[in-house]
Amino acid sequence: MAELTTLESLLEMGFDRNRAEKAVANTGNQGIEQAMDWLMEHENDPDIDEPYVPPAGNILGGEAQSQPSTADSSEGQEGQESFEGIAGGDIGYIETEDGVKRPMTEEEKNEQVKRLEELMRVKQGQELQQMRQKLQDDEMKKIAEQRQREKMEDKMARQRVKEKIARDREERAQKFGGIAPSSTTASSHPGQPSPSSPTSQGPPPTKKEYDESRIQVRLLDGSTITTVFKAQEPLAAVRVYVQMNGNTPEGQDFTLLSPYPRHVYTELDMEKPLKELGLVPSAVLVVAKK
Repeated sequence: MAELTTLESLLEMGFDRNRAEKAVANTGNQGIEQAMDWLMEHENDPDIDEPYVPPAGNILGGEAQSQPSTADSSEGQEGQESFEGIAGGDIGYIETEDGVKRPMTEEEKNEQVKRLEELMRVKQGQELQQMRQKLQDDEMKKIAEQRQREKMEDKMARQRVKEKIARDREERAQKFGGIAPSSTTASSHPGQPSPSSPTSQGPPPTKKEYDESRIQVRLLDGSTITTVFKAQEPLAAVRVYVQMNGNTPEGQDFTLLSPYPRHVYTELDMEKPLKELGLVPSAVLVVAKK
């Protein structure tokens, strides 16, 4: 079985024909190892994939379109041979210092094969590293975009809570502010005293109505914050205040509870006014993790 030429060996290894021809020509057809070295050094050249054109008078190209005489017609045919035939060389041979080619020993052949395998591994390793870097960059970009979306969604959710609290305040102000107190109706007829009440008994004591509540909140680290809310504000207003002014870690979900007697407030309780929950005129609440 005939030995493969340097060009044929490069093609068998998967190199493009244009690149293989240039490698063989530029290394003087000195063997597969020199050709591989040249390909590795020049793989990023801008003209590496352009078709190889032998220079005029070059031994690889010959005299193109010359008019050979009958005597040297055989030389003309040899000048127009394909690049593969002219640039061929035996992969199993090595050139000595005096220019004579001799067959390689088994040890030299094995060494040459190891060199080729090493060059191929280097090339494949570089391509694999580039692919890994690109995948890593894409993954980091996706993570950054996801975090940005989560922050935007959280910001929008807080804005919706603020808007809902503002609407609830306005609705309750309109609802409770437009109804006349019940005592007005009773006092509209001062000339008609109740016959059943004895004259010696004074009027019953009136219960004081509070329109504000002083809330103290104990945070997760033991510190406290205190502020005043309207009695008709929902418990959700207290939770939003804790989110904005407390030291609760961002994204930490929590709930509120009363320590004495212990009562954990649900999401339904968050919509109820502080007065309805018995948190007027003052109360102490505790932040607890969910």
